[in-house]
Amino acid sequence: SLFRLKDLEVAKLGDSDVHVKMLAAPINPADINMIQGTYAVLSPLPAVGGNEGVGEVLEVGRRVATLKPGDWVVPAGPGLGTWRTQGVFPEETLLKVPSDIPVLCAATLSVNPCTAYRMLADFETLAPGDSVIQNAANSGVGQAVIQIAKASGIKTINVVRARPDLPKLVERLMALGADHVVTEEMLRKPEMKDIFKSIPKPRLALNCVGGKSTTEMLRHLQPKGTVVTYGGMAKQPVMVPVSAFIFRDLRLRGFWMTQWKKDHAHDQESLASMMDALYQLIRRGQLTAPVCTEVPLQDYKAALEASMKPFTSSKQILLL
Repeated sequence: SLFRLKDLEVAKLGDSDVHVKMLAAPINPADINMIQGTYAVLSPLPAVGGNEGVGEVLEVGRRVATLKPGDWVVPAGPGLGTWRTQGVFPEETLLKVPSDIPVLCAATLSVNPCTAYRMLADFETLAPGDSVIQNAANSGVGQAVIQIAKASGIKTINVVRARPDLPKLVERLMALGADHVVTEEMLRKPEMKDIFKSIPKPRLALNCVGGKSTTEMLRHLQPKGTVVTYGGMAKQPVMVPVSAFIFRDLRLRGFWMTQWKKDHAHDQESLASMMDALYQLIRRGQLTAPVCTEVPLQDYKAALEASMKPFTSSKQILLL
């Protein structure tokens, strides 16, 4: 196995460092891609896994200005290595979050809800009553898209793969605020027309699958609509009919949260306003953590296995 549990000395606290006790950290698809060496950011080995999580500040170096003991922090960027009980990190690699939000919300905040928020905000100007279509709607991003859209009065059409417990999944997504849940197969069916009797065709499609799923989704977009690709779980290219470009002038864009954070490194304002909006939604109960299975760190092997199972509907969270 690529993994083992190891005891390390906690590094000495430098003047600009922060000693953090980790509380909880999820296992995300990007974490697995990083380990497999197929991700765009790779940590030099040996490395600690995990790009996301929440911790509590135990102690700060004498030059640290933004954090104090007792504060909660999440990683400011990827590659922090959150699958550990404690660590010493430079101040600028951490972002303070309020400690009055649920620990699982904080642990899963910095990747998926931020991705969902940006994709809904940055590509099309959506107004209440507009609609969005997305595949892999039960993913962490998908669940956040449903809830953030709902809070803004935007309708969601949510595509999932057919599976044994489909009615249960449909019910769960509807409870989060989904307007419509359809299977990949249904995208081809005439019944799709019924959906568009009550809501407008979407201007925005969010794709993290690729292959046929994307091609089927974009057939339902309005002219001049945008397809945003943020993942490729089918490991197949996005195929677009030429007619969609010529006669409907569709736009194809990509999104990667890591790049957005890099591009806005000196624009604290836009990061702060996004985070504040997300805290507000969480405090109002309009944005919850994804469905989670909490696993103690020593059972990490079972958690990694579970995270790679097909049709997984629960995010594995390591409790540290």
